[in-house]
Amino acid sequence: MSETAPRSRPQTPVAEPSAGAPKTFGSSIDPGARGRTTIADGVVEKIAGMAARDVVGVHTMGSGIARTFGVVRDRVPGGGRSVARGVKAEVGEVQTALDLEIVVDYGVSIADVARAVRENVIAAVERMTGLEVVEVNIAVSDVKLPDEEEESPEPRLQ
Repeated sequence: MSETAPRSRPQTPVAEPSAGAPKTFGSSIDPGARGRTTIADGVVEKIAGMAARDVVGVHTMGSGIARTFGVVRDRVPGGGRSVARGVKAEVGEVQTALDLEIVVDYGVSIADVARAVRENVIAAVERMTGLEVVEVNIAVSDVKLPDEEEESPEPRLQ
């Protein structure tokens, strides 16, 4: 009989952590960098929709048809309000592009509102997702006049 030495696993040298740094065992790779994170288009759309609505002068989001369907959906129990209405996102691995459709209040500077929406949306999306926002296209589909009533569908029952 011959004796065999027990096999040992090759060890990767581990650098001594600096004071206060988390210890790693068996690897010098940051644990936060192991694996992959993907972000769905809908997540970016919701973030952008919330950020755009926070801008003074944005009355609502979406085209007339989308708003009409949204009003109906809001009245259905469990339908809830869609914060992504009027927002379309294309999300890649490290970048995203956004298209927004907004309705502005009468009397505001559309150029100023569009600039503020871009700045707010870019800041929110980049801060929350880490994605680079390469473009934010804004389509102003309507102006909310002071004497206009909110769109609401005709009631079917009386």
